[in-house]
Amino acid sequence: MFKISTIIWFLYSLLRAVTGTFLCICSLQVILFLIMLVMRKRVALTIALFHVAGKVFIHLPLLVFQPFWTFFALVLFWAYWIMTLLFLGTTGSAVQNEQGFVEFKVSGPLQYMWWYHVVGLIWISEFILACQQMTVAGAVVTYYFTRDKRNLPFTPILASVNRLIRYHLGTVAKGSFIITLVKIPRMILMYMHSQLKGKENACARCVLKSCICCLWCLEKCLNYLNQNAYTATAINSTNFCTSAKDAFVILVENALRVAAINTVGDFMLFLGKVLIVCSTGLAGIMLLNYQQDYTVWVLPLIIVCLFAFLVAHCFLSIYEMVVDVLFLCFAIDTKYNDGSPGREFYMDKVLMEFVENSRKAMKEAGKGGVADARELKPMLKRR
Repeated sequence: MFKISTIIWFLYSLLRAVTGTFLCICSLQVILFLIMLVMRKRVALTIALFHVAGKVFIHLPLLVFQPFWTFFALVLFWAYWIMTLLFLGTTGSAVQNEQGFVEFKVSGPLQYMWWYHVVGLIWISEFILACQQMTVAGAVVTYYFTRDKRNLPFTPILASVNRLIRYHLGTVAKGSFIITLVKIPRMILMYMHSQLKGKENACARCVLKSCICCLWCLEKCLNYLNQNAYTATAINSTNFCTSAKDAFVILVENALRVAAINTVGDFMLFLGKVLIVCSTGLAGIMLLNYQQDYTVWVLPLIIVCLFAFLVAHCFLSIYEMVVDVLFLCFAIDTKYNDGSPGREFYMDKVLMEFVENSRKAMKEAGKGGVADARELKPMLKRR
């Protein structure tokens, strides 16, 4: 009787969980459908950009390996950082404590080197990630503004790395330093919140969580602005401040298009991650099913799924970067070119079809494409 009641309770709980998940998915799909219905013209641009991004990966296959190089550089730096940390931990005068163990007493300026070392960890890590963004932006910009794709450089990725090292290291360093200035206070507040957990009152806890949330949102916004600033630098060869200003102007003037790309595009990429994780988990279940030695599948299956999600996130993040870079290139292309002789578009045929369809729709509505031209006001400077 106990087993039967337990099974019934388990089935009831499972049914409730499945029903709740189904209702959440249905609600999310309805909301997404309404968003796509209202912003269908801008969603068409998102689809076109995703199509062109696929062609970019065909012509620039080395983009697929970009996460490997970034991860390898991060691992090397973290190994160096840990080695330096061990050296810092053994500096100072050796003193034997009461238990008979040797401790190192650090005095003078060396005792503040810990803070310098921690700031260096955050800054250099962000610097390496920013170098990846600049490299991807430079390669995609080269692809977009080359009319005849047969005339592309032999390795646009290496050419982009060469330009980064020769001209844009200061831009990348400044952008990553701004992220560091926001991340360090957030980490300090998170440390304070963890240390005061259960000791502070409700008001202090609410203030701490609000500050942490605001700094997290600011960090995300600055990350997105920095990424677009690196793209503007790759297009115009301007400094960081000028590029950030130009990129911000583009994002504000094309706010609805940016919202469509970020909402629909991010949702599509999220579905891709879910598909990869589910496929990996299903394959893991099928493989573990034939292993009689394993009695517990949960832990190895969770590890495999987490690793699959990490890999999917790394590679689809590169795809997202390519889409964002293509959008800025599309904006500046429509600013300086109109398709007439001598001012031909650089864009792909898929984006040309989108522009032609938009012009036809505007003419039919009696607006002649003026509204669309207002939405696509890109940078005032060109390389």
